Amino acid sequence: MDRLPSTAFDGPTSDDITYQIGLIWDQIKAPLIVPSLRLMVFICLAMSVMLFIEKVYMAVVIVLVKLFGRKPENRYKWEPIKDDIEIGNSSYPMVLVQIPMYNEREVYQLSIGAACGLSWPSDRIIVQVLDDSTDLTIKSLVEMECQRWASKGINIKYEIRDNRSGYKAGALKEGMKHSYVKQCDYVAILDADFQPEPDFLWRTVPFLLHNPDIGLVQARWNFVNSNECLMTRMQEMSLDYHFKVEQEVGSSTYAFFGFNGTAGVWRIAALNEAGGWKDRTTVEDMDLAVRASLKGWKFVYIGDLKVKNELPSTFKAYRYQQHRWSCGPANLFRKMVMEILKNKRVSSWKKFHVIYSFFFVRKIVAHIVTFVFYCVVMPATVLVPEVGIPKWGSVYIPSIITLLNSVGTPRSLHLMVFWILFENVMALHRTKATLIGLLEAGRVNEWVVTEKLGDGLKAKAAAKVPKKPKLRIGERLHLLELLVGAYLFFCACYDFAFGKNHYFIYLYLQAIAFFIMGFGYIGTFVPNS
Repeated sequence: MDRLPSTAFDGPTSDDITYQIGLIWDQIKAPLIVPSLRLMVFICLAMSVMLFIEKVYMAVVIVLVKLFGRKPENRYKWEPIKDDIEIGNSSYPMVLVQIPMYNEREVYQLSIGAACGLSWPSDRIIVQVLDDSTDLTIKSLVEMECQRWASKGINIKYEIRDNRSGYKAGALKEGMKHSYVKQCDYVAILDADFQPEPDFLWRTVPFLLHNPDIGLVQARWNFVNSNECLMTRMQEMSLDYHFKVEQEVGSSTYAFFGFNGTAGVWRIAALNEAGGWKDRTTVEDMDLAVRASLKGWKFVYIGDLKVKNELPSTFKAYRYQQHRWSCGPANLFRKMVMEILKNKRVSSWKKFHVIYSFFFVRKIVAHIVTFVFYCVVMPATVLVPEVGIPKWGSVYIPSIITLLNSVGTPRSLHLMVFWILFENVMALHRTKATLIGLLEAGRVNEWVVTEKLGDGLKAKAAAKVPKKPKLRIGERLHLLELLVGAYLFFCACYDFAFGKNHYFIYLYLQAIAFFIMGFGYIGTFVPNS
């Protein structure tokens, strides 16, 4: 009997498996992969053009605003409030200052002290601290701080409630129900880490007093800890563009922009006409702004009025914040798009601006195209050379958009490459959050208060003897970032070996950025007590 070759009984070798995979890839590549990728490239290029046009439009508006000196004081009536000897302080409108807080051990004294230090007649201002704290120790500390200021003659109210229903929106809504609020004309809102200068009300209230069609006056944020680490510098670059360009353009053109949730003063009549605070999304501030705008109220942004506040300096806190800021607008767009279209009180151009520019391009397209195009589709074209991306879409448009974004923070121009890589990684979370908001999926109403460290915790951390940080795998490792980083690294290696586009330079750098953030080596490390 002839002996059969031993290979007949052996399992498939690695060469056989590789050959089979290659065969399957060749069979599905032409009819499925290539057309699908070409469609994705077309969609991404279309979104890139939309974003490019929006950025150029805003740049042109900003240049015109600067050239023609269209400051708020020139567009609206503004004059300081003058003392009247006959009626005394009654010439000053009654102002309510609301400070919502939740377990703010490190910063509660800063915000309460700043609010109580506002320069305004003491009988024409009420400071209202809305404390939703669940930590009884912090609760007692906040109450004692309020009592301390009350003993100095400040009209300060310490308000608590039985539950945290509606989170910040619920607290603000509950605060407006108190009887003493009825005597107030305007309400200033300050988050727990915000510290306005004493002249804050002197510079904002006159706009509301002399212009009955203005419903909101918004100040700019000024970051006290922007130099703390590279992550806070990156945040400063993004937020400076938002305030110096996006908010300024909205105020100068359509008298509409998204309320930033703090460092602003509302006309209480406008707030009430819009339906008050609602907790249907995680962006109650934007929700109120859109509804008030649809009622015909105008908004004013004062770019040279800065209010100090703190940026989240831990990666965990920043991720939670970005989830809320990305998911909320997308969910609000889903809930309000038909209401905006049916509105009869505002012009068609303003409706187009709110739906297309404000919501669709800036809150949805910007996040999706940043991640999908630069971190998924572009690397995929390395593996499918039959699909190309025109140079204007892969190089010129992104470069111009990046340069336009840099105008907000000229001092950080040398960090532009780091900012691009950082923003692309964060676009992963923003895209995921945007889709959750559009689809109203699981975490759509997740609200996690952004952790503030203040100076106190940082001083304690510096005073402690340095210890080797405890590595908690679940907290430090971020699987999504690591998976995307591995994908980009593979595409970079393939392009380096076989490609012709030289994408590998960018892909290697972007993969490293995903790995660094995936292993949690970014931001401030807070020692565990």
